[in-house]
Amino acid sequence: MKKYLLISLLLAGCISNKPSARIEFEAPDAYPEGVAYDKTADVFYVSSMRTGTVGKVTRQGQYTALHTDSSFKSSYGMKMHPDGKRLYVCVGDANYSKYTAPDTRRKMARLVSIDPASGKRLSDIDLSGLVPGKHFPNDLVFDDKGNIYLTDSFAHAIYKITPEGKASVFAKDKRFETEGIGLNGIVYHPDGFLLVDNSNTGMIYKVDIAHPKNVQKVVTDQYFLGADGLLLNDSNTLTVVVNGGNDKIYQLTTEDHWKSARLSATTLITDRFTYPATAALAGKEIWVMNAGTNELVDSNAVPAKKFAIQFAPLKSIPKKLAGR
Repeated sequence: MKKYLLISLLLAGCISNKPSARIEFEAPDAYPEGVAYDKTADVFYVSSMRTGTVGKVTRQGQYTALHTDSSFKSSYGMKMHPDGKRLYVCVGDANYSKYTAPDTRRKMARLVSIDPASGKRLSDIDLSGLVPGKHFPNDLVFDDKGNIYLTDSFAHAIYKITPEGKASVFAKDKRFETEGIGLNGIVYHPDGFLLVDNSNTGMIYKVDIAHPKNVQKVVTDQYFLGADGLLLNDSNTLTVVVNGGNDKIYQLTTEDHWKSARLSATTLITDRFTYPATAALAGKEIWVMNAGTNELVDSNAVPAKKFAIQFAPLKSIPKKLAGR
């Protein structure tokens, strides 16, 4: 504990009180959770926990609805397909939708693809029958063969969807199971495995794609309670978005192929993220969606009209201070 207090004090003492750059946009009551970057159009796409609407945000902060459908209930994590022609979105009814209904509440799990040029829906895959019980389709990633891996935070499972649209349960391990929101952010490593975090336990797991029953916990300096979105910056560097009171972005580095990892960089309290959820790479820059989810559990809060995608400047932590 003293070690991390020392790190925080040292980092806080070397920067100003000015938060990092933000792209602010107006989307009343949207509460976007997911964010994806389209390098061809140089725009961001954002989801909506309240309405399910998928929106487009320019660098100048202009928001427009790309795809609106009240049957979506809520939309969460999203990724651009590697071909740049399809936007994939996790769609469900896990928590905060204004359109929630008894037949979909914590039951819906869909993977939808949208044409970013026209806003038209291209595909819609129902995943709710793969595992019995509650569902929360939360985040997704592509491998190098075009397969999609999607986390279901309530079913404690990872689904696999082939390029042809065939869906199956890819991994379901006892270690994934927890109360509340479990598996969340997910990334694909080019050496043939997935890295996935668990929001409720703060742990990160390595899952072998060729042998999905081979699940290993990544040994880390600390647990990341409230872990949400993940980004793989390079083969040895992972960015972890953490919310739920901490509201910071961390970076981990490995020297043993993700058997273990050390804390190597972090954003600072002065950056003032507001319940950051997911992140997207725009070139080498990390941009984070401030979801404002804390307001949705506050009965006295006035629904927000403005939201922000925020730049995440990471400050390196010397290896000796990180304890490795």
